[in-house]
Amino acid sequence: MFCADSSCWIPYLAGESGSDVELIEAHLIQHSIVMSPAVLAELFSNPLLSAEAKRFLLDIPMLDLIPGFWQGAGLTLAGLLKRKFKPKLTDTLIAQVCIDHNIPLHARDTDFRPFAKYAGLQLVLHGLVN
Repeated sequence: MFCADSSCWIPYLAGESGSDVELIEAHLIQHSIVMSPAVLAELFSNPLLSAEAKRFLLDIPMLDLIPGFWQGAGLTLAGLLKRKFKPKLTDTLIAQVCIDHNIPLHARDTDFRPFAKYAGLQLVLHGLVN
């Protein structure tokens, strides 16, 4: 299984190319991609997102929030803040749901590196596992 951040979905939906787009395509074919609720919210916040894209995204299996998710997310965020990082709350929620399900997250940007280094997130950047 595999989860992609909005930083990968946005170029995919725009028809761009790249290793992240190819990875999404491969996992879609294999039916091995899942959606983070926070990523879906980020994508749906685009007022220009087409109805077709919304239907497509809603067909991707959604990761459930496990009991203790909110406490875990708070503790993860607190741990990174203690180390002088300033992660976004949305990134924390995305990372936490992947950590809870032990599912790799693919991201185009490097905002998730502290989660990988200090919180146990399996992170894939441009096809490399970090």
